[in-house]
Amino acid sequence: MLARRSGFDYRGRVGTIAAIDLSEFTDGNALQRRRLAARVDETCRQVGFLTVSRHGVNAAIRDRLWRLAHGFFELEPAEKQTVAPARPGDPYGYFAPYREALAGSRGNLTPPDLKESFNAGPPNRPAGLEGGSDERFFYTPTRWPSAPAGFRRAWLDYYQQMSALAATLMRLFALALGLPEDWFDGYVDHHVSAMRALNYPPLDRQPRPGQLRAGAHTDYGSLTILLTDPDNPGLEIRSTGRWLPVAAPPDAFIVNLGDLMARWTNDRWVSTLHRVVNPASSPGRRRQAIAFFHQPNFEAHIACIPTCLAPGEHPRYPPVRSGPYLMDRFRGATEAIA
Repeated sequence: MLARRSGFDYRGRVGTIAAIDLSEFTDGNALQRRRLAARVDETCRQVGFLTVSRHGVNAAIRDRLWRLAHGFFELEPAEKQTVAPARPGDPYGYFAPYREALAGSRGNLTPPDLKESFNAGPPNRPAGLEGGSDERFFYTPTRWPSAPAGFRRAWLDYYQQMSALAATLMRLFALALGLPEDWFDGYVDHHVSAMRALNYPPLDRQPRPGQLRAGAHTDYGSLTILLTDPDNPGLEIRSTGRWLPVAAPPDAFIVNLGDLMARWTNDRWVSTLHRVVNPASSPGRRRQAIAFFHQPNFEAHIACIPTCLAPGEHPRYPPVRSGPYLMDRFRGATEAIA
């Protein structure tokens, strides 16, 4: 069983990182659902981060992938490298350390991040896909490792769990924005979400100036569901001019909004800057996380949601298509390395 410890509950001028009991939405009465939606709206306006418990995710599936991801990262570098992307620029497979600088997605030139990862995209390529090169990019085949045994099956099972959880969260978000519960359904029924297992290796050398385990960035899509390492903290958010630590309560996920959701809501909801810092103590310890990056359908037309536009107010952003928007952000993170 993946051990979990009590999380960090920030209360300050910007409000609270709300701890959401999702069963109040899935099993609650009308009053409970309205109250929960109001809490979600408040924390998404103020912080853009929340924790979600009683979410329905199968604990055995979660723990199995966590264990196998740990085993994969324990393999020798040469063995992990056999499932590196087949071509430069491909998005899925094993990414060795020093391949990405997340701060670059915001135009900040930094040394590469102190992490390695395994990435995979949507598991089911649409039959007869005839989209342009950008759309085909999202369905690039993943090079799966042969060890540890069962890794691919565990990954796909967990991806399915995350897909279902994201769909439920988007329905809760619709209520929080004063929309019909199914308002987002047509935007995410063929989502192009990616998932990433992350390993932050022990620090065996002094980091370069400005070099972190993950540089300060915002996520790109609608929402991110993060499973974190309970024994090795490091995630911080930027709020009220300070960096503040964030962790999850037992058996909960951290959920944060991405830039696409901020655009969609005309900045009613915020996509908060966050980072993973280097450990101040125990630099010889590794850290692990698994992140599900929910991204609406490739062709989804993202324009200001009507309930997020006050009388006399105008949209702050022009409409974008979900897929091309994400492509631009991805390229910024992988190309801007100092």
